[in-house]
Amino acid sequence: MWATNLAALVLLASSATAATTASPDKVLSNHATILADNSAKLAFKLYQNMAKEKGLENILISPVVVASSLGLVALGGKASTASQVKTLLNAAKVKDEQLHSGLAELLTEVSDPKTRNVTWKISNRLYGPSSVTFVENFIKSSKKHYNCDHFKINFRDKKSAVSSINEWAAKSTDGKLPEVTKDVEQTDGAMIVNAMFFKPHWDEQFHHKMVDSRGFMLPSSYTISVQMMHRTGLYGFYNDKTNKLTLLSMPLAHKKSTVLFIMPHQVETLQRLEKMLTKKQLDTWMGKLQQTAVAVSLPKVSMEVSHNLQKHLGELGLTEAVDKSKADLSRMSGKKDLYLASVFHASAMEWDTDGNEMDMSILGTDKLKNPKLFYADHPFIFIVKDQKTNSILFMGRMVRPKGDKMRDEL
Repeated sequence: MWATNLAALVLLASSATAATTASPDKVLSNHATILADNSAKLAFKLYQNMAKEKGLENILISPVVVASSLGLVALGGKASTASQVKTLLNAAKVKDEQLHSGLAELLTEVSDPKTRNVTWKISNRLYGPSSVTFVENFIKSSKKHYNCDHFKINFRDKKSAVSSINEWAAKSTDGKLPEVTKDVEQTDGAMIVNAMFFKPHWDEQFHHKMVDSRGFMLPSSYTISVQMMHRTGLYGFYNDKTNKLTLLSMPLAHKKSTVLFIMPHQVETLQRLEKMLTKKQLDTWMGKLQQTAVAVSLPKVSMEVSHNLQKHLGELGLTEAVDKSKADLSRMSGKKDLYLASVFHASAMEWDTDGNEMDMSILGTDKLKNPKLFYADHPFIFIVKDQKTNSILFMGRMVRPKGDKMRDEL
């Protein structure tokens, strides 16, 4: 029961989104704290909107990176095109400079590999048609705040453009993300691309040798063969009998962030759970978690997901930037010759056994006696939540992991 929980802004950054390095005891500025909270609120709206899309299986978004992509739009926009971004981020009263410095500070904090002990490579790139010239001041500011690379491309040669974008994404993620898109629909607008690779490192590792082939059941009534990893430990656990779902919270290394799994008791589509999924409901669930002995089995898989968020952001209120006739992105190019044609948010996430050494002192004690079972063998939702900033690093669902069909069910 395991679920696989913005991006047209691809950063050529290796693992952070600003030039500064987060220090372990650094206190976030007030505007960065506000933006952390607001990006989490945006996460639920965006996820809910995406979950309605027919035919979409796995979802994987990073709300803090989506917020940074929106920041890039605000940086290049004027008048209501820029103010709509602030409204979407619930940051209308935040000054422009604080918006950009705050978003940069937030992403630098949560993606710092030393204090977080995570592998998180983030690359952002802004593509423009070959006819457009980016303003020098915009190039400097977007590199400073969003570590954003810029590239002009002939979108009319669609095959070459697609190949170039995918090659860049693969290279910037060390080959973990081979494809962002199969097509370029609009040939006359700007494109933001986020290319990311994220690998959680558990606070306590799984048993490297206790990995075996198991079945992952799909709602469409057949089973996929996946590698499953196992371990028993003390984790935040809550069995919500009323809503027929189980929650499990597992800390990542250094305990700066946790992964929360939300899994229905039975094999089902996740629509019922997703309707309940709000920030308020999440806070309620988190408040009911109790440290419990749990025998955990999770798929040991990688997932690569690419979403074009342009339509979803438009439906959430970013109506001007995505409209060719209304967009004013003249701070990007010096004139009204651009609109936001695509926002590709592409991520590769690798779930593995790696983590810190296990706490051997509790083995053989009563602490692990009669463990509860959390067996993630059907679709689930997951949220990677940051403890310090209260932001959401990733949010998604695993509906169909990679694997071969095992058999038809009776």
